[in-house]
Amino acid sequence: MYAPERQQEILRLARESGRVDVLSLAEEFQVTAETVRRDLRTLDRAGLVRRVHGGAIPAGRLDFEPDLAERESTAADEKDRIARAAIAELPSDGSVIIDAGSTAARFAAALPLEAKLTVVTHALPVAARLADHPGIALHLVGGRVRHRTRAAVDAWALRGYGEIKADVVFLATNGFSLDGGLTTPDLAEGAVKGAMIAAARRVVLLADSAKFGREHFARFGGLDDVDLLITDTGLSPQDALAIERRGTEVARA
Repeated sequence: MYAPERQQEILRLARESGRVDVLSLAEEFQVTAETVRRDLRTLDRAGLVRRVHGGAIPAGRLDFEPDLAERESTAADEKDRIARAAIAELPSDGSVIIDAGSTAARFAAALPLEAKLTVVTHALPVAARLADHPGIALHLVGGRVRHRTRAAVDAWALRGYGEIKADVVFLATNGFSLDGGLTTPDLAEGAVKGAMIAAARRVVLLADSAKFGREHFARFGGLDDVDLLITDTGLSPQDALAIERRGTEVARA
């Protein structure tokens, strides 16, 4: 079976069952798991499926939001490279906001011990990673905690971010695109992300390339709100150039 035929069959199975997993597909088509992952990447970039941990789901489910544990293990190498590259954007003895999300949590864990910063976050995993950091003055923004993201939302969180102006926000997103901008499945999460953008002088977006071209229900900003996008080399040079033409600097780690 040629790759296009196999990919068409994978798409059919995903639409019928709602989800496909790599190992089952490899067994069914008698190919390696890496071959299936390449097929899924091809279908993902075509906008036909969305990759999730261990497999994929059909595209078009704007309400789909994997939980934090699942996102932690997805594109782990890419997220580690993004997190390391973002260290260079830390202000000296300044103030930063760190968003919720798996890449943001990896970034928080990578902060050097010698860093001296004021850090503001509404994300419990980020706060847990930084609570014992010797050089960080940590401020935790409160609110209703969403179980799926372990992040505070709603009025308390919005009010907290409305009272500060940080040097840099390290922002996360579920999807970003040239025309759709920055999107996330949940309106409450989107509102907090929008408040973070307004609360910082500089916006650094941490997003792996698989999120490019994806659009979710809640739009919280445009690419023109972002000063720097740090992503991985899965984003093509052509797409990076198209984003830069919108006024956003792009770094591919």
